[in-house]
Amino acid sequence: MPRQRRVEYAGARYHVMSRGDRREDIFLDDVDRTISSWSSLAWYLAAPEHRPGWLRVDRLLGEHGLAGDTAADRQKFERRMESRRLVKPAAETLGALRRGWYVGSEEFRRRLLEPLEGKLGDHHAGDLRRETAEGKASRMIAGELRRLGWTEQELVTRRKSDPDKLAIAGRLRQETRLTIKAIAQRVHLGTSKGANALLHQWLKHVSTQNRSR
Repeated sequence: MPRQRRVEYAGARYHVMSRGDRREDIFLDDVDRTISSWSSLAWYLAAPEHRPGWLRVDRLLGEHGLAGDTAADRQKFERRMESRRLVKPAAETLGALRRGWYVGSEEFRRRLLEPLEGKLGDHHAGDLRRETAEGKASRMIAGELRRLGWTEQELVTRRKSDPDKLAIAGRLRQETRLTIKAIAQRVHLGTSKGANALLHQWLKHVSTQNRSR
């Protein structure tokens, strides 16, 4: 089965992984792991004079409760890494690592998702499409609230049939991939069934007005 096509855009950051065909091992023993240029473990285990100048080990060793950069500390770190390697992680733990993880703040994540709008197809993960749509919807709602001079609380308290509220929901329906249920929750239109009926009436009304102009 071919891999999903990568989404490419200027300034994108990509996670490069080494994995064999059909998930076969490509590092067969400790010698492979040590000489692999993809791993920095060997540098962490080396004496300071044998490391690249840019590599800092104090933070990682400190996270493991090792205050110094001595041969004894490095040996403890090596044993700890080896013990972790021998433990088979739970399937649910691997699931979180295989898809959806990121390093940084929620704002950083939002900025990464923005350029993906309009570039995702059905072959991309459903979670990614949903998160991209949700990010776009949040920006659209924030813009509409500013235009109307509303607060988020007003979006909650105004009646479900409010024309401006339905206009926001209608725009989300037409310009994003959000489901009716998601739109109903985000714009506070009640149940998905009720929201669908309200949107249908509103869109019919707008269409009639456009034809009469």
